Amino acid sequence: MPYVVSRGQRIHYTLHGTGPLVILQHGMLSDGESWERRGFVAALSDEYRLACVDSLGHGLSDKPSEASLYTSEQRAGDLVAVMDDLGCGRAHVVGYSMGGWMSVAVARFFPMRLASLAIGGWDIVGGLESTRPAGLKEPMNYDSVMGPVRTAAPELFAWVTPAVEPGLRACFNALSELDGAGAAVSALKVPVQLWSGRDDPFYEPMKLYAAASGVRFVSVPGDHLGALTVHGPESAKHFRAFL
Repeated sequence: MPYVVSRGQRIHYTLHGTGPLVILQHGMLSDGESWERRGFVAALSDEYRLACVDSLGHGLSDKPSEASLYTSEQRAGDLVAVMDDLGCGRAHVVGYSMGGWMSVAVARFFPMRLASLAIGGWDIVGGLESTRPAGLKEPMNYDSVMGPVRTAAPELFAWVTPAVEPGLRACFNALSELDGAGAAVSALKVPVQLWSGRDDPFYEPMKLYAAASGVRFVSVPGDHLGALTVHGPESAKHFRAFL
């Protein structure tokens, strides 16, 4: 199983297919293997080499508790380290939710390494604030956001032990790093596509950003989870057309 060491941390990834490199980066509580379950590997591996990356703190990658290891620039550097490990100067980068945040960070800090960028289920400009429930006044934090998720979908937390949860909190807290994200994506000289489930709270702000920035926007059925867990093959079909 391939690993690359990035800033002293092991980052795990799996490879499928041959052809131009596509980096697939999952969202929080998921792992690289999820892209196979959601139909992306079947839809793309006949013409593309897919690197399905386990984010730091997830899957088979290291799970340190130090918050300083989860900054956006370092997480983007992990994806670049995978490209370097595969001897690839540029790659198509696809990220969903937290993975979309990481992919935007590649646009911010390593734009020359992108062949194209596809972001799903993530508001580039507003981040998690786009999902703030009406009337909620206190800051959105790990417990207020993840608590309802744990109740609604406990299976997503089956792997989360007290030892790894500090890393998850650090992942979550780093999502507030948004400075310059919108401008960085707008300035890219490579193709960009955004996609979202129509029932996802991120849908409207993503659609508005795409219209204002002149980038391609695709809507699929489903909410934030369902756009991939239920409608993954449709999302993959749209990304294949984009490539």
